[in-house]
Amino acid sequence: MNKKIFVIDDDENIRELISLYLVKEGYVVEQYESGEKGVQALKTSTPDLIMLDIMMPGMDGYDTLKEIRKLGKTPVIMVTAKDETFDKVLGLELGADDYIVKPFEPKEMTARVKAVIRRFLSNDKPDTEGIVSVANLTINMIDYNVTYFDTVLELPPKEIELLNYLVNNPNRVFTREQLLDRIWGYDFFGETRTVDVHIKRLREKFERENNGWEIKTVWGVGYKFKLD
Repeated sequence: MNKKIFVIDDDENIRELISLYLVKEGYVVEQYESGEKGVQALKTSTPDLIMLDIMMPGMDGYDTLKEIRKLGKTPVIMVTAKDETFDKVLGLELGADDYIVKPFEPKEMTARVKAVIRRFLSNDKPDTEGIVSVANLTINMIDYNVTYFDTVLELPPKEIELLNYLVNNPNRVFTREQLLDRIWGYDFFGETRTVDVHIKRLREKFERENNGWEIKTVWGVGYKFKLD
């Protein structure tokens, strides 16, 4: 069965353009002109991925993403004309799986779509089930939650997956490209900034000095989870 994709954008021309490229790749596409209509459709239909514009009247992309996440874990690629770090961070914080800036190359867009879907449907996700604990930190991949000093934290799925992967490979150094490939499941067209953003957000949430561990930068290489 062909994969189904929702395209949610108030600009009809953009919806048609994205749909054209996706249909050529064999996807079934449903178009929605507002966040409200897209969320309503999601209650009765299950797409394999959602292409979601940020700048929309009424319910914007961020509010729409919040509603989508209340309904499930359907992967979402944010689509916007903005290319500011703040917008990327906010989208990722709310649970977006990827971020693409207009104007974009058709090959780049379809490559990202394929990769996000492949990653989401893969039966080869690293260490995505079970519970792992180190000093003052427990990651539960069954319920997708993290406990830190006896407090349950709310983290976006990708932050949990990244942290879980690092914790399960202590003291091993990973390049940004390796982490992108392992957690996001594909080459990210040089957008290694995504890893930096996620690492930064994780560090902000684990600020205590007596952790017994740290997410350490290995200059010129990447990152590692260092146990004291």
